[in-house]
Amino acid sequence: MSVVQENPAVPIPVEIGGVRAGPPRSQILRRDTWWFWPGVQALGLLAFVGYGIWTAFRGDFYYAGTMGHVSSLPSHYLSPFYSPCFVSSCPTDAVWGPAGGIGTVSPALLVLIFPMGFRVTCYYYRKTYYRSFWASPPACAVADVGSTQPGGMRSKYSGETRFPLILQNAHRYFWYVAVIFAGILTWDAIEAFRFGSGWGMGLGTLIFVVNAVLIWMYTAGCHACRHLCGGGLRRFSNAPVRHTIWRRIVTPLNEHHQLYAWMSLIWIAWTDLYVYLVATNTIHDPRFF
Repeated sequence: MSVVQENPAVPIPVEIGGVRAGPPRSQILRRDTWWFWPGVQALGLLAFVGYGIWTAFRGDFYYAGTMGHVSSLPSHYLSPFYSPCFVSSCPTDAVWGPAGGIGTVSPALLVLIFPMGFRVTCYYYRKTYYRSFWASPPACAVADVGSTQPGGMRSKYSGETRFPLILQNAHRYFWYVAVIFAGILTWDAIEAFRFGSGWGMGLGTLIFVVNAVLIWMYTAGCHACRHLCGGGLRRFSNAPVRHTIWRRIVTPLNEHHQLYAWMSLIWIAWTDLYVYLVATNTIHDPRFF
């Protein structure tokens, strides 16, 4: 990062109800391409949202299996966008629990609200779309482009204490739901080993396994999970198991939370696309054994 200090900046304390802190527009502290990554992240999120809308309203070709669209291939691949599948239109082999009372609405429209609620309120994704879409702030040492004051700051700084941003506090509760969905996708990965009446492995099986692993790495590396394991303790010696989980599992994953957030997001879309391509007979699922 190239920093140019033209005039000594006067630090502005950050406090709720105070002036939005940050450098004034008159001061240019960065001359590098600071806008590149916020732009790339904005395109990535828009691409995923667009794909998610298409696949959710598609309402078909989300299952490739014995009773699905590919009867010649006795696999068991259920798109993560549609899992758990519990509406009356679900294929017999893919249905979860009692179906028939909900109607024929696309299952994805009922499922996606929960994992997406977890991601939208995620600390990392907040930073990403605050910077990429709201430009608040666009980057470190860059003036808030949406500022309303001549100096480059907003009139007041409210943080996430007012509606609608106060709803971000629901993230810790969405985490418990995300754990349930991670378990469901793990079951789907196990089911991907089922071929007809026996067991085997195809390329789709490996894709589902990687999807489940990435989901767990992203979920376990969440800041809410890290606090659950290591927060509220005065002495780690009084909780050796929690300390071990916090130090050796959750914290290393949390250090790369950004990486796993993007990898899991991209892989979910790829898993769904793979199922769609197999279900429509566009590609053939290679069978290893």
